[in-house]
Amino acid sequence: MRRLFPVTDETAAQPFGGGTEREGAQAAEGGGGAGVTGEVLGDREWSLAELAAAYAYPEPAAGGRGTWLRANMVSTLDGAAQHEGRSQPISSAADMRIFGTLRALADVVLVGAETVRQEAYRPARARAEFADARKAAGQAPAPAIAVVTASLDLDYSLPLFTSPQVPTLVLTGAAAAPDRVAAAEKAGARVVIAGDGAGVAPARAVAALAGLGHTRLLTEGGPRLLGQLIAAEALDELCLTLSPMLTAGDAQRIAGGPAVAVPRRFELVSLLEEAGFLFGRYRRS
Repeated sequence: MRRLFPVTDETAAQPFGGGTEREGAQAAEGGGGAGVTGEVLGDREWSLAELAAAYAYPEPAAGGRGTWLRANMVSTLDGAAQHEGRSQPISSAADMRIFGTLRALADVVLVGAETVRQEAYRPARARAEFADARKAAGQAPAPAIAVVTASLDLDYSLPLFTSPQVPTLVLTGAAAAPDRVAAAEKAGARVVIAGDGAGVAPARAVAALAGLGHTRLLTEGGPRLLGQLIAAEALDELCLTLSPMLTAGDAQRIAGGPAVAVPRRFELVSLLEEAGFLFGRYRRS
């Protein structure tokens, strides 16, 4: 892993050249132990502590809103957010380490129901490497997963509902079918109303989660949910992995839905690289 931006004396001194692809099956919340914090020299695997420092949530500005919503997405060079319906084929070991770190920093992970269905979503797990930091920050051992759904058409036999460390949240609208609300609650989920109709209003979702004490928010999509958050101007930050792959085809982009009237401008905060993958962090200008 190398830091390409912001440029410092140490960054400029780093040798050019990608690292080797990390082998095998580091699970979705990645390997590597906690280690030294601070500026990183050379091209090597960063520790989880270094990644956590690089992706720390910003402190709320005086008088500013206390919540911060970031998205974490991956895209190929030709704009595909997935291959054959899943993001894993275009990911990498370093991407998965960052994926796990972002989850470990968050209070709650916001995800669309279609992504839950397509990727057989699992609950976030507690990480020993982050246990002390989460306790000090007043966080639960693992982030809650919050599923955004109008229909509540969910498979409650998934581990996301049968064995979460923190109860799974289901965000829906006030007009949701009562029998489906009852089924979600019977499965152990906590149903949160975040819209006046059948669907969820992004701003209401953020406010509802904040009302539950969740202010460090992370969304992992999918594209339709991210598009809704962008259109509602609810997104504060985008963590984007650019995968050095080409897929062609008609895969979705990272954000879908109606176009915004005026493109939203975000600024580059940091850029990391490993094995040809670029890891950008962008904030609302």
